[in-house]
Amino acid sequence: MSKLNFEQLTDLFLLLAVDGIGPGKFRNLLAKFRSTKNILTADYQSLMNVEGISTNLAKRIRKASHERDDIEKFTEKELKKLEKLGGRIITIWDQEYPSILKKIYDPPILFYILGELTESDQYSIAIVGTRQPTNYGKVQAEKISMDLAKQGITVISGMARGIDSIAHNSAIKSGGRTIAVVGSGLDVIYPAENRKLFEKITECGAVVSEFSLGTKPDAQNFPRRNRIISGLSLGVIVIETGVQGGAMQTASLALDQNREVFALPGNVGVRQSEGTNLLIQKSEAELITSAEDVINELELKLKPVLGKNIPKQQIDLNLFEEKLINVLNSEPLQIDKIASLANMTTSECLVNLLSLEFKGLVKQLPGKMFALL
Repeated sequence: MSKLNFEQLTDLFLLLAVDGIGPGKFRNLLAKFRSTKNILTADYQSLMNVEGISTNLAKRIRKASHERDDIEKFTEKELKKLEKLGGRIITIWDQEYPSILKKIYDPPILFYILGELTESDQYSIAIVGTRQPTNYGKVQAEKISMDLAKQGITVISGMARGIDSIAHNSAIKSGGRTIAVVGSGLDVIYPAENRKLFEKITECGAVVSEFSLGTKPDAQNFPRRNRIISGLSLGVIVIETGVQGGAMQTASLALDQNREVFALPGNVGVRQSEGTNLLIQKSEAELITSAEDVINELELKLKPVLGKNIPKQQIDLNLFEEKLINVLNSEPLQIDKIASLANMTTSECLVNLLSLEFKGLVKQLPGKMFALL
C-alpha cells in the first residue's frame, strides 16, 4: 500500500475530487505548497498566485474541506474494497512508482494496481492496435509480442479486444511479463470475456488503472489510459489501426512524450492498415517488419534486460530436429547447405525446420535461408 497515511490519502482524494484539478494543476499546487495539507489550508490569494489556478478554481479548493467527511468515508470504503481484491494504491511519492512514468508531462498522481511491478518493467514496449484486426494483423501481433517477451521485454497494452488481447496473451504464452492499463476501475473487467486474461496478467505482471473502483469504461477515460500506456513504455508499436483509431491517439501521445513509435505496414486499401501506413508516410513512425527491428533501434536502452529473466523452457525435440539444431547457428544457412551438413534430404529438412519454427527456435529468411533464434 502507499506510504501515505489515511489522512494524507484523504487529502489527496479530496483535492483530486475538485472539479478542474488534474495532474498538471495538482503538480503546480504541490510545487508551491509542498504538501496536500498546505494546499487545503492555503488562503484564497495564495492559491490565485499559482499558475493555472483561476478565481473559480481557487474558490472550489477553499471549499473542498467541507466535503472531508464524505471523502473520508469514500477513502475508507475504497481501501477496504481494494484490500478484498488484493490490490493497492501507488502514489507519485512512492518508491514503487515507475520512474519512466514520472517523466511525462502529466503523470497520474496515483494509480490502482493488481499484481506486481518489477525493475525490468522499466524496459517495456507497448503494442496497440485495432479491435478488429485482419488475420495478417493477428499473426504479426502474436509473433512480435512473443519475440519481445522471449527477450525479457515487458509487453504493455490496454486489454481491449483484438490486438491488445493478442499482445497480452502472446507475452504470457512465451513466459514473459505483461502490463495492462485499463480505462475502468480494477473491479470492472472490460471487455467481460477477458476475465481469464485479466487474472493471468495479474499473475505474471500487473493491471493498472488511474480510475477509482466501480468506474465504468466510458469513452472519455481512454485518452487518459492511453497516455499511461505510452508513458510506461520506451516505445509504442502500432500493428493495425484506422486513421481515427485509439491507437493513433496513443502514437500521438508517445511522440509528445518523446517515445519511439513503430508501425507495421499493411496493404493499401485495407481499412485496418490506413492508420499505420499514414504514420509511416508522415514519418511519425518507423517502419518495422519484426520485433528485431524494434530491438535494434532501442538496443542501447534495452541492453540491461535483453534475454534476461526469461526461464528456459524444456522443449522436446525429435532426432531430426536435434540434428538441425546442432547444424544451425545465428548466421543464416541456405536449405541445401543445411541438408548437406545434417545428412538429410531437402524435404526432410523443410518439414523439421517448419516444426522448429513453430517451437520458436528457428527463423526463416528470404531465399530459403534459416537461422537459430
